[in-house]
Amino acid sequence: MKDALLNIQLLLTGNEIMSGDTVDSNSALIAQRFGEAGLGIYRKVTVGDDVTLLSTELADMATKADLIIVNGGLGPTIDDLTAEILAAVAGVPLQEHPQAVAHLERWCAKRNLQLDAANLKQSMLPQGAKIVDNPIGSAVGFEMTLGNCRIICTPGVPSELAAMLGPMVADLATQVQQAPGRDILRLQTFGLGESTAQQIISDAAFDWPSEVELGFRAGAPQMEIKLSIASAADSDAQRRCRETLEALFGDHIIGVGDTLLAHRVLELLQERGASLTTAESCTGGLIASMLTRIPGSSQGFHAGFVTYSNAIKQSVLGVNAQTLADKGAVSEEVVREMALGALQRSGADYAIAVSGIAGPGGGTDDKPVGTVWLAWGDRQNIRTRCLVWPVDRTLFQTMLAAAGLDMMRRFLLGIDKEPRYFAQRQAR
Repeated sequence: MKDALLNIQLLLTGNEIMSGDTVDSNSALIAQRFGEAGLGIYRKVTVGDDVTLLSTELADMATKADLIIVNGGLGPTIDDLTAEILAAVAGVPLQEHPQAVAHLERWCAKRNLQLDAANLKQSMLPQGAKIVDNPIGSAVGFEMTLGNCRIICTPGVPSELAAMLGPMVADLATQVQQAPGRDILRLQTFGLGESTAQQIISDAAFDWPSEVELGFRAGAPQMEIKLSIASAADSDAQRRCRETLEALFGDHIIGVGDTLLAHRVLELLQERGASLTTAESCTGGLIASMLTRIPGSSQGFHAGFVTYSNAIKQSVLGVNAQTLADKGAVSEEVVREMALGALQRSGADYAIAVSGIAGPGGGTDDKPVGTVWLAWGDRQNIRTRCLVWPVDRTLFQTMLAAAGLDMMRRFLLGIDKEPRYFAQRQAR
């Protein structure tokens, strides 16, 4: 077993990352998976699809790093340059790799596709390269040694990278004496911002133990709170911190690990043998989409209705034409009728309904852009609330879809206490 790999570096490639067209989530995923195994990332560099710049950077990194993870540039197009550049830096030719060809043949056959010249480009690898299996994508990963530096090349498609990282990290862990991995407890929350959460913790005057590192990862729609310890000996302190956070944030905590709002709602439905339906206007089916991304969602989610126009609200959900004329589509009365109509037509046990003004136009003095009515509950108890979320259209839809799921989660758990964001987002 070798000494610890003290210098692991990342080289990320792609014009789309440099231009901002693609957000770099891959380096975060690599750092997280490596960190969990006690393998820290020393440095990362992002370079566009430029042969000279990539060659220079890779050659320089190889003189300093023990391990380089190259991410991106393995695909079939002309701007996928990783194999070509690594071959040039190593001073070896590109050659067709029989294992890569066999992988492509299997990949194409499974999808009833013809293996063409563009795809075969992905089998042209530096002489002496060793294949790194890609279980879901067309491009194999590969690795080779340059001087004293090990270089592993991985695809830029996030799902493919994620599928490859587990075996890769496990393999590295058997070959090096890595530092002890940190034990990270992740709590998933909704309805809390970083500053609000930090202020609540500070105001609690809890004597936070130094051996527990507190961290936050803000996102839309959820925020993650991390409690990290370096040793199992600190697990007692980590447990005390978790209990403190649960007391402070209570019903804003959805779950641990990678729990999503949709996942938690489906769990609760399945525990009851119950089903949910959705009636969506301004969110355009996003609530249904969040639910159906979860494997096994059909056990708890049976039907969703996207009723964007008033005419469809009437014909599909049975919303009363007079209600629409008198109250408008963004109203308590209409969203309640949407929920009841969805329940009747789907036969589901519970419903979420939403109607609002996503913007940027369409607002009035009485109902500004960002105004939304939510409804949730069952046939005997439909609850409603008006909120104002004046953010850009995409974020508005994301947060409102999540709020609908959150209120259903609370309803199923019997939580009557209103969430903090109700007060923050209430209509004036």
